[in-house]
Amino acid sequence: MMESKRMKLKICGLTRIGQIQELILMETDFLGFIFYEKSPRYVLNHLTLEEISMIGHQAKVGVFVNESPEKIAETADKAKLDFIQLHGDEDEYFMAELRKMLNPETGIIKVIRIGDQKPDELQRIINNGRSMVNYLLFDTDSKAFGGTGKTFDWDLLNKMEIPLPYFLSGGISEENIDRVGILHQKPFAVDINSKFEIGPGMKDVEKIKNFKSKIQ
Repeated sequence: MMESKRMKLKICGLTRIGQIQELILMETDFLGFIFYEKSPRYVLNHLTLEEISMIGHQAKVGVFVNESPEKIAETADKAKLDFIQLHGDEDEYFMAELRKMLNPETGIIKVIRIGDQKPDELQRIINNGRSMVNYLLFDTDSKAFGGTGKTFDWDLLNKMEIPLPYFLSGGISEENIDRVGILHQKPFAVDINSKFEIGPGMKDVEKIKNFKSKIQ
């Protein structure tokens, strides 16, 4: 699945075409678009579904929070999304319904929000519905469903069996990326957002370039 051993890079919360094109030229692996109306990075405040559909990239990710399967499938089709990231309380029954409605080639990334759960509780969450998921994504829990800019205790990941490639998210920065070395099972990709912004949805492209060079 991976062409090389390097960690891949996902940049989430994109809203501006010019910056997106710069990130494509930098060979960014995954481009994340947030379709959650309460988010300050809600993409449809800035771009139309047609504009997103015309972005030439092989891994466009749509982020959804407790949206209906029908709406997700419709959005995925109109925006030509390659992956769906489920960031809410979606369970295995929801994912089974969604899987039937999506293009078979569209991948699913399930977010595991880490708060004060014990490792065995997290393990149960991971195991539920994993047959319908292509990737997991571990993020810091938040009542606002994401964007905390805070890290969780990464050592928790060493106490679980992670059966799928995973994205590591939640407050990742140039200052803490070296701590990935403590993880027994390395992330397939790291997911960055708020630590690399000038303002919500306005990315600091130079800072991203510097960060990308550190994970090569």
